[in-house]
Amino acid sequence: MEHIALWRSSPFFLMHAACALVFWFGASPFAVWTCATLYFVRMFAITAGYHRYFAHASYKTSRWFQFVLAWIGASSVQKGPLWWAAHHRHHHAHSDTEADIHSPVTRNFWWSHMGWFLCTKYDDTPLHLIRPYSQFPELRWLNDYHAVPGILLGATLAITGNWLAIHAPQFGTNGPQLVLWGLISTVLLYHGTFTVNSLAHVFGSRRYQTKDDSRNNLLIALITLGEGWHNNHHYAPSSERQGFFWWEIDIAHYVLVALSWLGVVWDLKRPPPRVYEV
Repeated sequence: MEHIALWRSSPFFLMHAACALVFWFGASPFAVWTCATLYFVRMFAITAGYHRYFAHASYKTSRWFQFVLAWIGASSVQKGPLWWAAHHRHHHAHSDTEADIHSPVTRNFWWSHMGWFLCTKYDDTPLHLIRPYSQFPELRWLNDYHAVPGILLGATLAITGNWLAIHAPQFGTNGPQLVLWGLISTVLLYHGTFTVNSLAHVFGSRRYQTKDDSRNNLLIALITLGEGWHNNHHYAPSSERQGFFWWEIDIAHYVLVALSWLGVVWDLKRPPPRVYEV
C-alpha cells in the first residue's frame, strides 16, 4: 500500500520551512557562492554519479572515484546510491505504465515530483536490480547510512562559518548563515532533480518515438546539468552523453570528458548511430 509517512517525512518539510530564515540571517556573497557551488557539485554527483554511472553504467571509473561520487551524491540527502539507481532502473523498465512508481502520466504531478520519494512502500533497496555495484561493502554501508554525508556537510559548514566569522570577518558570514544556505542548496537540489520525473515526461519536444512520454526540455537540462534531454535518454539510455547534438547543452558530459582526459573515468559510451538517423 502506498502511504506517505508524514511524521517520518517531517525533516523534508522542515528543511523547506527553514529556508524562510533567510530573512533573519541574510545573504552574504560568500554564503550565496557556497550555495551555488554545493548545488553544482552535488547535482553533478547525482547526474553523472547516481544516474549515468550507477543506474546506467554509461562509463567506467575506479573503485575510489565511484565512492567519491556516491558520497557526494548522498550529501544531497536523496537517499543512497544503490536505492536511487535501483529504483531508476525500475522506472526505465516500466516507464509511464501503471507499474512506474513516479509517472506523471499515470499518476499526477505531486506524486511524480516528490510523493513517491516520501512513500514508505519504496523504502527498501531492490539490490538484485543494481548488481554488480551492490557487491561493494562500502557502497552498501553508504546506502544504509545515507544520512551521514549530509550531516557531516552541515557540521562542516557550521564549523567553517564560525571560523570565518572569527578569523576572516571580511567574508561577512557565520556558521548559522552558511548552514542555512547549504540547506537552501539542498532544497533546490531536491526540486531540480525531481523535475526530471514530474516535468520531463509532460513538457518539451519529442524527437524519438519511445514507449513512454519522455520529452526534451532545455530549461530542465540547464538546471540538472544535462538531464533535460530526457527523450534522448529514453531512446538510448546507455549513452553517457544525453545532449546528442552540439546545441544540446550537457554540462555533466563536458565534465566527464574532461575527467576522461585526466584518466579519472574512461570508456564513455557514445550515442548509437541510430540516434542521428532522424
